[in-house]
Amino acid sequence: VQLQASGGGLVQPGGSLRLSCVVSGSIFSINYMGWYRQAPGKQRELVAGILSSGRPNYADSVKGRFTISRDNARNTVTLRMNSLKPEDTAVYYCKANADLRPYWGKGTQVTVSS
Repeated sequence: VQLQASGGGLVQPGGSLRLSCVVSGSIFSINYMGWYRQAPGKQRELVAGILSSGRPNYADSVKGRFTISRDNARNTVTLRMNSLKPEDTAVYYCKANADLRPYWGKGTQVTVSS
């Protein structure tokens, strides 16, 4: 099972980015997909997650600015990030719980700076 994330980059404060993650491999089902982030000197934290039913949950710091969605047919999870702030700068990792096991992508850098 492999997770391939894309969409990171440099953006100015107030800007937008979209992150995508595709899960590939021999999988029966993916119950949970999510995005986490880790800033320098800080622990990895949950940004947003979504169940196979489509029910999302968000960190308080991103509510109202970020939107997570998933395409079950394509094993893809997307994070739309609006109104980005410098404190959103971090390496973003996608995670999938597939067949009761956790899998992580390698991460993609998001930098919010003027």
